[in-house]
Amino acid sequence: MDGRLRDEAAARRLGRNVFKARRRAGFSQEELGDLASMHRTHVGYIEIGQRLPRADTLVKLASALAVGVEELVAGIEWTVPAPSRSGSFSVQGGGIDGR
Repeated sequence: MDGRLRDEAAARRLGRNVFKARRRAGFSQEELGDLASMHRTHVGYIEIGQRLPRADTLVKLASALAVGVEELVAGIEWTVPAPSRSGSFSVQGGGIDGR
């Protein structure tokens, strides 16, 4: 880990969404990595929620999978912080296909 904070539930949801989109597209992790100009292990780490991709990487993945970025972040919302507390992510049930 590089010291940046990562919301575990959001990372897992994003990873599950990437996994489902990749499987639906019929790509292996290596094929998706090649199309998105990234190593297959990075794809794997994203899919298991070990890494949250940067915005540019998210766009590359969405483009390679021929889906919108909104499909990859489906079910993840940011709760705007109130004066007395910090913001947080909210992960909704479901995902791309409702599971």
